[in-house]
This record gives sequence, structure tokens and C-alpha cells, in this order.
Amino acid sequence: MDRRNILLGLGALAVAGCAADVSNRIGPDGLPLPQRYNIGPDDADDIKFRMLDSVNTLRQAAGVTPVQLDPQLTAAAATHSLDMANQNRPWMFGSDGSSPLDRARRAGFRGRMLGENISESYETELQTLAAWMENTSTRTVILDPDARRMGFSWHQEDAGKLWWTLNMGTDQAIQSPMPVPGTI
Repeated sequence: MDRRNILLGLGALAVAGCAADVSNRIGPDGLPLPQRYNIGPDDADDIKFRMLDSVNTLRQAAGVTPVQLDPQLTAAAATHSLDMANQNRPWMFGSDGSSPLDRARRAGFRGRMLGENISESYETELQTLAAWMENTSTRTVILDPDARRMGFSWHQEDAGKLWWTLNMGTDQAIQSPMPVPGTI
């Protein structure tokens, strides 16, 4: 009998040891603490194409044309993500006062810039996309029927915080190019 009780006690102790301690994952506000989402150098292409595929799935469901990744819009997104991290604030204007349109022009984009979505988070790209889809103004950018080009990038701080930027624009063949300052 003692042997059975000892084995049952050890079994119960083993099960109790397997239970996760959630107290260190809940913040003082009762919400889960952010979990670090590590992005390695080999993950960049996977993340960009996972976002592109997800955006195009949402666009297809909405009955609009798919988009393709654009290197100039992606360069503008990368520049802005780093700039937001350096400023430590998510906002549409660069530290030099640049707008999304200015950054797209500087990167060589010649279509029409339709919109920019930004985020400061510890969330994955798909969690960020889901959050953008819950907001009317950011969802409108993603589902813009005129969009044919997408730029997407991020900057991850050493502590894990992510600064995401998604740009949408037209194809130059569909819309007239953006005017160059001083030519009008």
C-alpha cells in the first residue's frame, strides 16, 4: 500500500511539474505579455512571401486584383521601419518630415502611391495583418482595388520589438506616374 501511495504521489508530482507557470506570462493588467518573435536573416523572403500570399488571399476574397511585391515600395517600407524605430514612435512622417509619397519617390517608385500601413508590435506579420484588417482605414489600404504593387518590410530591435510597414501603389502602366517635384 505504501509503495502504491508513493508511486501515485510521484505521479502527481510529475504531472504538477508539467503544468505551465503562467504567472510570469501575464502582465499586471491581466493581459498576456508579448512573446518575442525572432526574425533571422534567412527568414526575410519567407516573411515577405507569406505576407504577400495572405494579402492576396484577402484581396481575392474581396473580389479585387492581386498585388505583387515591388522592390521600390519595399525599399521605402524598409527605410521607414528603421526610421520609426530610431524615432521610437509609429507615425507616417519620417524624421526628415517625409511622407509615404516622398519615400516612395526617393526609392524610385513611379506608380501612384495609394497608402501606407504601419505598426509597432511584438506580433508576427500575420498577427499584424489581422490587426490591420480589423481597422477600417488600414483595411482600405490593403483592399484598395487600384493597388497592383505592394512593398513590405520591417525593422526588429535587439529587444525584439518590430516596426512593420506595408505600402500599396499602382502599376505605372495603369496610372500615370507620380509627378517629379519641379516639373509641373
